[in-house]
Amino acid sequence: MRFTGTDRLVFAGDSITDSSRDREDPASLGKGYVREIADRLCGGPEVINKGLNGNRIYDLEARWTTDVLALRPTVLTMKIGINDTWRTFDRNLPSPIGKFRAAYRRLLAGARHHLPADLYVITPFLLPVEPEQREWLEDLAPRIDVALEVATEFGAHTIRADLFMPEAAAEHGAAALAPDGVHPSPLGHRLLAEAWLKAAGVPVSENSRP
Repeated sequence: MRFTGTDRLVFAGDSITDSSRDREDPASLGKGYVREIADRLCGGPEVINKGLNGNRIYDLEARWTTDVLALRPTVLTMKIGINDTWRTFDRNLPSPIGKFRAAYRRLLAGARHHLPADLYVITPFLLPVEPEQREWLEDLAPRIDVALEVATEFGAHTIRADLFMPEAAAEHGAAALAPDGVHPSPLGHRLLAEAWLKAAGVPVSENSRP
């Protein structure tokens, strides 16, 4: 895909997308994969980061109209789901898979109905660095399935972070990709950015690979 100055790319999700952006500055892109993508696109399209720390899918849905649809993106990327698993274990705040699926469908259905946008879905992932995180994988797996199922239903491109991040972790070690198992390191963010660019048809130099 060739992006131009008329394109507006909006990235919506949780802390992985947020990545320490300055919420007082609408132009702030944070320090993660969104910033990397913007840098690789050389200032052509407008790039907006609407990630928010701690968001589960229901939190994202609550702000979907004002934070996402109202911006009228031409390209919309969503990455959500890991906090629905995490909060189940650390705060006993469950996110039943049926309720999760219904919310996921409402988000993409709304985007498809209201926007003339290309849709991208980045699947949630987990790279266990602590023994107790391994039991999270059973809860996360059906959320990955939902992301893939709903993305297919609404014609969204998929970025399989659930596949390439564990593959890279097998080579470099989980902590090198995500020190706490969830939040990517600079290397992890670079891999996310490169996977998005590849899905969008933007050439990625092999020299940038780890």
